[in-house]
Amino acid sequence: MTLLATQSFGSAGFLVASTVTPIVGAALSGHAGWAGVPAAFYWGGGAAFALLWGRLMDPLGRRTTITLGLICGIAGAMIATVAIWAGSFVWFVAGLLLMGGANTAIQLARFVAAEVHPADERGRAIATVVVGGTVGGVLGPLLVSPTSRIAEGFGRPGLSGPYAASAGFFLIGAIIVMTLLRPEPRDLARALVDPGAPVTPDSRGPRPVRVILADRWVQVAMLSMLLSQGVMSMLMVISSLHMKNHQHPLGIISIVMSSHMVGMYAFSLVTGRLADAWGRGPLIAVGAALLVIAGLGAIWSVAAIPMTGVLFLLGLGWNLCYVGGSTLLSDRLTQVERARIQGMNDALLTSASAIGSLMSGIVFARVGYPAMGIVAAAVALIPFALGWSLPRGSAHTASQTAP
Repeated sequence: MTLLATQSFGSAGFLVASTVTPIVGAALSGHAGWAGVPAAFYWGGGAAFALLWGRLMDPLGRRTTITLGLICGIAGAMIATVAIWAGSFVWFVAGLLLMGGANTAIQLARFVAAEVHPADERGRAIATVVVGGTVGGVLGPLLVSPTSRIAEGFGRPGLSGPYAASAGFFLIGAIIVMTLLRPEPRDLARALVDPGAPVTPDSRGPRPVRVILADRWVQVAMLSMLLSQGVMSMLMVISSLHMKNHQHPLGIISIVMSSHMVGMYAFSLVTGRLADAWGRGPLIAVGAALLVIAGLGAIWSVAAIPMTGVLFLLGLGWNLCYVGGSTLLSDRLTQVERARIQGMNDALLTSASAIGSLMSGIVFARVGYPAMGIVAAAVALIPFALGWSLPRGSAHTASQTAP
């Protein structure tokens, strides 16, 4: 429950700001082609921090590492707020970079939940944490208009309000995890005997990274998450600017973005059970199929209702790939391997988001939103094929197969 609450407040901190980030980026830079740059730095910073958090989780523990990440988020949100006041694009980007570090620390919490549960419960454990994003996903975008009005009431630019709110949400999350996440999950995981985990040649230490990455199931897990993350980020980041350019008011944009967040998080408890019941591969394949449908739908979407459907399916498809891939990856790692490899995995995920965010502004400015939908649908066919290629049957097929 502690990790669920942390995910809820942390995601609210991210999403109350991300709804307007491309709008702020375009306004501060003075060019629509730069709209995706702040989000790219957000994800790029997250990638660098994910590697750091992965290295720190064993020596410092999970609780302290996640708290440090949230403190980075507080500092970054405050810098971004002041940057909007000053009209500084450079400092705004710097603040987003630190906020990205908070996001990756929060996302690693799903693996913390998984490592203290046996293999047949991991899908549900991961999903329970991910579902916390529902609170932030619905609450965050809906707070954009009220926080903007509050900022204007204090004589500040309206778009600075969401970033000030982010700092507050990150602070609440840090207090929760530092005071309530006890006992230390690292110690609980070490005491858990996991009969489904791979057997290492030397039980005293982890396998070499190259050996782990040669595992077919690890490759499918990581690549499926990587590509689905890139597809989702590319379309999500620029959707608010696309709608603004078609004269949709900020309130309608916020509602549409909330539907996306509902798709991303609200059904996680169901997808977690499906991961344990169906198996990881089928879940990834179904999620990728939804991403293909969302990409094709984006080709014709301009009005609010079609955009709501596209963004919802985009979020739901990502959720299935994310939960399925995360569970599969956790299956294939021993306790001493998890922090390092999972940190590497999330560094790759945030790098994909950085590239997707950066390219979204460039592609959007040059060829428009429909072309982005075509690219998204084409890329999503790859995780569909990967998920479909895994053996059918038990949810534990992968974890019981020797590496």
